[in-house]
Amino acid sequence: MNDRVLLTTTDLTMRFGGVMAVNQVNISVRSGELRCLIGPNGAGKSTFFKCLTGQLRPTGGSVMFADQELAGRATHEIVRQGVGIKTQVPNLFDGLSVRENIALSALQHHDPKTSEEITDEMLELISITALASREVGHLAHGERQLVELAMVLAGRPRLILLDEPAAGMTSEERGRLAKVLRELAGGMSLIVVEHDMQFIRDIATEITVLHRGQVFVEGDVAEIMAHSEVQEIYLGKEADGAARN
Repeated sequence: MNDRVLLTTTDLTMRFGGVMAVNQVNISVRSGELRCLIGPNGAGKSTFFKCLTGQLRPTGGSVMFADQELAGRATHEIVRQGVGIKTQVPNLFDGLSVRENIALSALQHHDPKTSEEITDEMLELISITALASREVGHLAHGERQLVELAMVLAGRPRLILLDEPAAGMTSEERGRLAKVLRELAGGMSLIVVEHDMQFIRDIATEITVLHRGQVFVEGDVAEIMAHSEVQEIYLGKEADGAARN
């Protein structure tokens, strides 16, 4: 990781009628940084993610990525800038094999020979080589999550945005995913939106806590996990009235 800031949100805001789901959020992520974004239900995590990925057009503020404004752009334009997006629900071609899914993703960004090399690399990186010939539609949910991550990585993005990537995974799959994300950090930036606190402990270095649509606190994993007010928020003592995600 270096000190160069790759992504910055400035006063990012999203209103739904009279509800302020994201309220002037300011976050900076450096090149090679793995940033975890956590918060209780209704904290604004999903809305913030959708603003970053073009699923929602922010009411106000900006999202700067490598000197390019992303706020208000369509999702495919954001991907073209070098941002990989991993959503909660895997977006796969069920009638094709694992290898074919990854190869199709690689071909969107690279020539056929390079795409073949990248496909083999991704299968090995994510430890899913044994699944290469399996039809994706017959895979378990956790396996599908890993295949989609391989597809996202096949585009060789500079930044990956992951929304609850460990959801529905077995303990073994979560461990495999945590190892992959730790290995990726340094070579690229990652923003992981997650509520599984054990998974956060396994991967996190820097954490941003959202509460009621705002940045509540930021710090390293040990500091955040020991923070008494963060513990209170997660126990629900202060979650009443929070805006819905």
